Amino acid sequence: MDTQYHLRIDTPVGPLIITGTDTHINAVSFTDEPEETFLEAPPLLLECAQQLHEYFAGERRVFELPLAQPGTDFQQSVWDQLMHIPYGQTITYMQQAKRMNNLRSIRAVASTNGKNALAIIVPCHRVVGANGVLTGYAGGLWRKRWLLDHERGDLFTGLR
Repeated sequence: MDTQYHLRIDTPVGPLIITGTDTHINAVSFTDEPEETFLEAPPLLLECAQQLHEYFAGERRVFELPLAQPGTDFQQSVWDQLMHIPYGQTITYMQQAKRMNNLRSIRAVASTNGKNALAIIVPCHRVVGANGVLTGYAGGLWRKRWLLDHERGDLFTGLR
């Protein structure tokens, strides 16, 4: 089994922990825990950190990283659909289920979005409830609102 590395970075929405191997990013998670000491991160995790910093600076809209998130075929297809939501736009859970040609899967789609381990990179924050209502987000609704506002250009980052 490949060695798992972790890298903690500071962002405008609080600290993130990037988890991965020499070849794949496996998770990007919000944390409110005190700073931890990790092994030295390989180049891929440093590249992920750089791309996240570019995203927060308003310089990156698409991530170019090898990802490996464990999940069922259904979960993989839900997460793949998330990658097709354009930067700065939102869809509803119902629209996501329609895109998957399975309206009856709306609850499973919502549940799978909640299990997404690759925050920001696999943009589950771009999925909202009916009528644009913000609903559950593992990082907290304030972070979801911040990310959506950031992508719509509603925040002043000092770098634009």
